Amino acid sequence: MLSTSDVAGLDISLADVVGVVEQAYRTLADGKSANPRKLTVKPEDGHSVSYAMLGRDGVREVVAIKTSYKHGLDKSRDEQHYYTTLTIYDDVTGLPVAMMDCGRIGSLRTPAVSALLARELAAPGSRSALVIGTGTQGRLALPFLLTTLPDLDRLMVYGTHPDGLAAVRAQLHHYFPGREVEVVDDARAAAADADVVVATAGQHTPAAVEAADLKPGALSILVGHGIAPSTLHEAHRVIATSEAQMKVTGTDMADADGNFPPVDAEFPEVVAGRAEGRRSADERIFAYNSGLVVTDIALGHRFAQLAVEQGLGTRVSLWK
Repeated sequence: MLSTSDVAGLDISLADVVGVVEQAYRTLADGKSANPRKLTVKPEDGHSVSYAMLGRDGVREVVAIKTSYKHGLDKSRDEQHYYTTLTIYDDVTGLPVAMMDCGRIGSLRTPAVSALLARELAAPGSRSALVIGTGTQGRLALPFLLTTLPDLDRLMVYGTHPDGLAAVRAQLHHYFPGREVEVVDDARAAAADADVVVATAGQHTPAAVEAADLKPGALSILVGHGIAPSTLHEAHRVIATSEAQMKVTGTDMADADGNFPPVDAEFPEVVAGRAEGRRSADERIFAYNSGLVVTDIALGHRFAQLAVEQGLGTRVSLWK
């Protein structure tokens, strides 16, 4: 069993996280892993949402189930409750491997995916990035972007929470001492100068970058909120980690009739070199980062390995 504090104490580099996530995508593209569509439960008033995700990693030969529950979607971020758990089984021995809090896994996996999207889809010579939002995903977005795009020299962040802005700066200094982030007051104006825009904000953000705000060749990555539906519908090219999941979790980006433009390629195929990502330097690309459970499974299994090496966690006889 790995508690929240156990997982928080695990030492892992950003490059290690990116490598694990990339391998999970390649394994899925090779047909060796399974990533069924997630199940969703949401009450009529929308105050909470629950997800259940089952998957199998064919290289690590493990099966896992991830569950997540968020309560208080109608309230401020400070009043919300969020719990997520990953349970992993060894598909060779048939024995359970670990049950763990999945919060940190998600907080690392998602910005790692955004960084891989940026590596594969950003225009050649990209030098500037804008992160919208300062929550869990926004705080690690820039360090991960610098891991895959080390030539970025202008880093911008838009947020409305002073503590969140301070946390973004602290995380950047932790991983990249000497690098600075520019706090911007107008997300739409800042987007005009950004080669990469990563929208990670909560649903109550006032930011809503439109397609017309983006520069030629810009890559916009949607994780949470902060960019308007026009960035999707007017994009020259649309890439999604999963088209099916985009239609489940990205309903706020649909048009007035509830429709989405066709996805040009799914990202695992792009990573594996089986599908085109960017085709020209000046096309605007929209990328939807919904997260696939196979990436959680791979990273969770890596965490379990590190926990054994680092002497963390508690051995239990839960199934005896």
